[in-house]
Amino acid sequence: MKYNWQQKDWPHFQYKTEAVEDVLYDFAKRTGRISGVLDGFSESEQTEAMINLMVSEAIKTSEIEGEYLSRKDVMSSIRRNLGLNPELPVSKDNRVEGITDLMLAIRNHFTAPLTEEMLFDWYIMLMKGSKGIEIGQWRSHEEPMHIVSGAISREIVHFQAPPSNTVPSEMSEFITWFNESRNVIHKPIIRSAIAHLYFESIHPFEDGNGRIGRAIAEKALSQSIDRPVLFSLSKSIESNKNDYYTALKVAQRSNEITDWINYFVKTVLDALIDAENEIEFTLKKTKFFDQHKRDLNERQQKVVRRMLEEGYQGFEGGMNARKYVSIASTSKATATRDLQDLVQKEIFTAIGGGRSTRYKLLV
Repeated sequence: MKYNWQQKDWPHFQYKTEAVEDVLYDFAKRTGRISGVLDGFSESEQTEAMINLMVSEAIKTSEIEGEYLSRKDVMSSIRRNLGLNPELPVSKDNRVEGITDLMLAIRNHFTAPLTEEMLFDWYIMLMKGSKGIEIGQWRSHEEPMHIVSGAISREIVHFQAPPSNTVPSEMSEFITWFNESRNVIHKPIIRSAIAHLYFESIHPFEDGNGRIGRAIAEKALSQSIDRPVLFSLSKSIESNKNDYYTALKVAQRSNEITDWINYFVKTVLDALIDAENEIEFTLKKTKFFDQHKRDLNERQQKVVRRMLEEGYQGFEGGMNARKYVSIASTSKATATRDLQDLVQKEIFTAIGGGRSTRYKLLV
């Protein structure tokens, strides 16, 4: 069996788009609609929506690789780096600071051509605090770069990347293709899909290729629509990682990539729909606090804000007295009174009864 890069037509990808033309049209329509909705937001509401989506992307792109970051730390890091809350402390988790730097770099410089130096900078950001990895350069080890799963000694090889000694030339060709394709491939998702697959197939770094590959996909989309994307591609991928890995595995065995294009287009549309819901929820949050800010004591505000951080999908498992005690740093008796008060004010609704009672926020 030959991998895509071992075949004579590498890297000349072939594909058909007939099956996804309606989805591509839907993407363009929804992208325009989101822009219109955001234009009606105040500057602070636009910023809030942008931050929530950046936080989702930072967390989910790490989760795909098995790294779990604190949402609170990521949120604080982004707000501090944007200059909104400069007083917030730097996270003790280098991974948080690294992924935050990467998210902001992608967003701030999306129009700039892709360069080798840019990719090395991204890699240095991503590998903050990592030990035993040579950063700021392509991989150079002589042994094959395998993408594997399973226990040691029983590993399954899903893909073998090109040899390290070919990476500099492969990446030179990739970077040239990426920059030139901006004026050749006029369908945003198609260019993004190919860019991600192409990069992942070269797998030029010792680690972090998945996260940087998704950053490249985002850069391609942002350039094609001429503004930073306002959705989390990684959140959509992470919701069904198995589909992602299966689609990637199949695509890396041929340079006919119609199935990969179909998968990627659907994934991007799912991300866009999720973002629409998130943006709508941001507006609901603003209206909620305008309506109820005088009804909530300091403890209740803290708990409600924490619940709203989870976005339109809601606070997992609902709120209960134990969680309230933990978030508000208060006694169980006070928590119970506060919760009952929130129900009476029709801010919360109670579900279940007794010790299993949980509360849902009525936004």
